Amino acid sequence: MKARVYIETSVISYLRGRPSQDTIVLAHQELTNSWWNDRSPLFDLLVSQLVYQEASAGNPDAANARLEAIANLRILEITAEAISLAQLLITKGPIPSENAADALHISIAAVNGVDYLLTWNCKHLANAALRGRITLLVEEAGYTCPVICTPEELMED
Repeated sequence: MKARVYIETSVISYLRGRPSQDTIVLAHQELTNSWWNDRSPLFDLLVSQLVYQEASAGNPDAANARLEAIANLRILEITAEAISLAQLLITKGPIPSENAADALHISIAAVNGVDYLLTWNCKHLANAALRGRITLLVEEAGYTCPVICTPEELMED
């Protein structure tokens, strides 16, 4: 059985975005493309209704490219259970209320028993300073926290 990976919107944005002039962002884009082409077939890829909403925002051409990339992926629904867990992540502190979508990405993945949450959001998701608190709260709520990581961390080479 393949490990399950929740693909957060930032990964899709890096995958389908125009090459950046910023060298760090460009490196992330290249790593994302490498992961998508070489490593993603080894996993069961998942997105959520939230990813679809976020990916469809903005420039119509860019949104179409993002939506095309995830068109064949299984969609996880936003459930009352996921919303409740997201609220816990906000009220107990690691995720600020103005970034509620970040908490919802974590909770959708956790509630659905996903193994990995893949993201380039290092402010609130793939953040070593927050990871322990996030994991503790998710596990205290009775779920297994997915490994929150970047494509680079999930390359295995």
